[in-house]
Amino acid sequence: MSESRLRLLDATLRLDSMPAAGRDITIRPTDDDRIAIATLIGVTTVDAFAATLHAVKFRGGFRVTGTVKAQVTQPSVVSLEPVTQAIDEPVDRIFLPTGEKEYAGPAGAEVFVDLEGDDLPDHFEGNEADLTDLVVETVALAVDLYPRLAGESLADVVPPSEDLDEKPFAALAALKAKKD
Repeated sequence: MSESRLRLLDATLRLDSMPAAGRDITIRPTDDDRIAIATLIGVTTVDAFAATLHAVKFRGGFRVTGTVKAQVTQPSVVSLEPVTQAIDEPVDRIFLPTGEKEYAGPAGAEVFVDLEGDDLPDHFEGNEADLTDLVVETVALAVDLYPRLAGESLADVVPPSEDLDEKPFAALAALKAKKD
């Protein structure tokens, strides 16, 4: 079964046609694309979406900088009422052409990961890089996982406990006491 990937119009860069000064890229998904993005990132709707990027040649590949702006709607985790979130995220990513794979070392070898360092570059095959995953990922990572309307709290829907002496594991403690 073949998996069809989302590819946004105007989200493709070609290394062989990149001007020396770089290229400005504006990505505005169609209505159908925004529906597909909403499904991919798990929100109800993507009401607006625009990426304004600038790409320049960098170390045999590209460096892409700019911003991704979107507006998403999803249900509140408290009341299930629609919550709208405005997203405005910076982008700074490096894309390098795929070369020969470096030897990874023996199985089970330790790998050092520098959490404070720069992100590893993305790779692309051939002479063309697709920025669709970059812009969709940027929005997905900015989406609030637990959206709530202003002023909402869990206390609004869950009544306070009548018995304040009852602890979460009181029933287990009672069972243990019976066993002893």
